[in-house]
Amino acid sequence: MTLQEKLDTMREASKARIPPEARAIMQRSIDDLRASGIMSRIAKAGQPAPDFTLPNGSGRPVSLKELLARGPLVLSFYRGRW
Repeated sequence: MTLQEKLDTMREASKARIPPEARAIMQRSIDDLRASGIMSRIAKAGQPAPDFTLPNGSGRPVSLKELLARGPLVLSFYRGRW
């Protein structure tokens, strides 16, 4: 099974778990974001990320620049629950 097939399967399975009202709210939010033009402003694969600072798990500010000084890193953005 390809990655795309796995993602499609997961997407279809989520439709059964998420109540229709919640799915409608989520879809409206997605549509609003797309209509805002945000898609033209997102970083593309391979493009360097702009420097930013966010709190770590302990609340201490950590910058991308500071982390990159230690070596390569992977960024993971956790959306959380809707």
